[in-house]
Amino acid sequence: MTRLIAAFVRHGDYHQRADTPSAHQPHPLNEDGFGHARAGAQMVRAAIMQNGWVLHPEIDTSTLLRAWQTARCLAEGLADCAGAPLRLVEFDALAERGLGSAANLTHDEIEAVVRADPRFESLPPGWKSDSTFRLPLPGAESLVDAGKRVARHVAARMDLLPDSEGAERLKVFVGHGGAFRHAAAALGVLEWDEVPGLSMYHGRPVFLARDDDGKWTHVGGDWKVRDRNLAPKD
Repeated sequence: MTRLIAAFVRHGDYHQRADTPSAHQPHPLNEDGFGHARAGAQMVRAAIMQNGWVLHPEIDTSTLLRAWQTARCLAEGLADCAGAPLRLVEFDALAERGLGSAANLTHDEIEAVVRADPRFESLPPGWKSDSTFRLPLPGAESLVDAGKRVARHVAARMDLLPDSEGAERLKVFVGHGGAFRHAAAALGVLEWDEVPGLSMYHGRPVFLARDDDGKWTHVGGDWKVRDRNLAPKD
């Protein structure tokens, strides 16, 4: 049985606006974030060497700047691992959960917008981390929506990988913690009730394998156990 391996890499830390759901903020990596990305490249390299994986030369990345910069660092750090020049391919489908017309507003601003609209009830406590909650605003998604979107993209792109003559082939995806965790649940790697208690480390890969029967399993890299006392961040 020849497995296909997907590496989920969360972007590095970035210049995030305070008290604002990360969503589609356009800001770049900060200094720590570039360090996370470079370290992540070394972790992927080590996994390739240890497992004999064949690295696919295209890295799929979210179109958000922090993810693209992380992917570029990975490409630089893995330049000699693919047998061909590495290319970055950008996809909106790998973006984090969208808040629609509330994108990049602060928590207080979002709640004020909803309160001021006579069609809506006030937002429930903890709405941002509720996997199934979707803001009642145009273009908004739930975390489950985002995860299923990412899972569809990953599955479709893995289907396109060429045969590697019996070797296990690795493809790297760079995106966002919330969408990736919910994608893992959509793929059957995590139970849905596990997802709220987990996060992802900046830049560190989580490796998922798909076997010939289409079953996905977690084969490497660590999920981060969430501190319930801290507000979730992308």
